[in-house]
This record gives sequence, C-alpha cells and structure tokens, in this order.
Amino acid sequence: MISRGERAANYIILSLFAAFALYPVVVILAAALGPADSGAGTGADSGGTAGLANFAAAWEIGRFGSYLRTSLAVSVFVVVVSVVLSIMSGYAFGTMRFRGRSLLFYLFMLGIMMPSEAVAVPLYFDLRSLGLIDTFWSISLPQVALSVAFGTFWMRAYFLASNRAIVEAARIDGASSWRILWQVLLPAARPAVVTLTVLVFMWTWNEFLIPLIMVTSESLRTAPLGLAFFQGQYTSGFTLLAAGSVIVATPVVIFYLFLQRHFVRGLLQGAVRE
Repeated sequence: MISRGERAANYIILSLFAAFALYPVVVILAAALGPADSGAGTGADSGGTAGLANFAAAWEIGRFGSYLRTSLAVSVFVVVVSVVLSIMSGYAFGTMRFRGRSLLFYLFMLGIMMPSEAVAVPLYFDLRSLGLIDTFWSISLPQVALSVAFGTFWMRAYFLASNRAIVEAARIDGASSWRILWQVLLPAARPAVVTLTVLVFMWTWNEFLIPLIMVTSESLRTAPLGLAFFQGQYTSGFTLLAAGSVIVATPVVIFYLFLQRHFVRGLLQGAVRE
C-alpha cells in the first residue's frame, strides 16, 4: 500500500513534469495574446493590435484558411484509408494462417523502421514519373503507406489478444471471416481503433517534410508548411508567429480532447502487446 509520503512525492513529481510540459504552451499563448511587436510585417499594425486581433491579423496575412482546409482534407483522407486498411491487414495477420505470413508481416514492419527522410528523394522521383507531383495525391498517398505500416502492427497486436472463443463460436454459427471482423471483433476494438485514429491524425497533421518536397503550389500547402512560409515571408515578429502557431495547433488539440476518453482507454488496455 502506498504511504501518504509516497503519494505526495508522486504528485509533486507529476506536477513538476506537467509544469515543464505546459510552460512552452503558456509562453506561446501569452505571446499570441500580447501586443504586436515591431516585426509584425505586411498589413499588421506594429503597435495597435493585441489579444484576439492578433489571431485575426495572422489569419488574414498568413492565409491560414486555405492551409487548414488542405491539412483537413489530407488528414481525413489519410486517417480513413489508413485505419480501414490497417484493420483489415491487422485482422489477417492476427487471426489467419497462410503461407509467407511472417515474412510479409516483417516486410510491413520496414515501414516503421524506415524513416520518411530516407525515402523522400526516391519517392519524389517515383511520383514524378507517375505525374503526381504537386497534387493532392503526392501528399496523401505516402502518408497512407507510412501510417498503414504502424496501423497493421497496432491492430494485429489487438486481434492476437482477442477472445478466440467468440471467434470460434461465430464460425460455428456460419459467420464468414468478413462478418466476424466487422460485426464481432470490431465493435469491441473501438478503443484501439480510436487510439490509432488519433495517432494517425496527429502524425498527418504535423507532417512537414513530405508536403515540403512534393508540392510547390501555394494552394496545396498544409498548415505546418504554411506556418513555415509565414514566418519568413510575411512576418519577422514573434507575436503573429505565435498566433499562427496557435491557429495551426488548435485542430489537433480539439480532436484529441474530443476523443481523449477512448484514446486513454485504448492505451490502458495495452492495445500494442505481443
């Protein structure tokens, strides 16, 4: 049993870690809500804006509306396709026996072990030969491939730990493999699926290298990429840059808070385990 002193020490340590993690967030928010500095740049009043007016100025000057729409479209596409493919491939690797199963699974794992920086240049030339450079697909398809690798590992681990008795009972009743997946196993897998959805959404939304290499059109810039261009092209001041950073980060925070309960439940259930 934990003593009162140990519990107090735990709370103190956790509070220190929380303060350490939240300090940069508080600094950025304070800067975004403070008075505009002298480096505000084009179209911004160097000393007259403060508070929420900084967000309006950053939104207008930095054209974040277009960037957020692109990021949202890419993230939704990548999440939907990746999660569906991961569920099906994880189910196959976790419940079925077929020739070459282990070899094919480890081939999937190369997608986790191989960083995107190592394949970015070859991938660029492959997509250019297909005529996909500077298109929506050049941003989305590579991220689908990267996400499916982890998603397969994640869902395979869950299906390996699933209740075999339920699966066998469904098979005895005449249920097909497709029906067992979608009507028997998947409803109970909601925490694992939601956790995977949140992770893929955050990774896709924050991806910077692939959009930087694959697109040149301003209309196809994602929010993180647009923020980088906003820093050097439209403003050299910290206030509007902080406001732009808050604008870019807000959708991820909202998405996480909305699904936080299921996300934590999926982690506590140990969705990734062998």
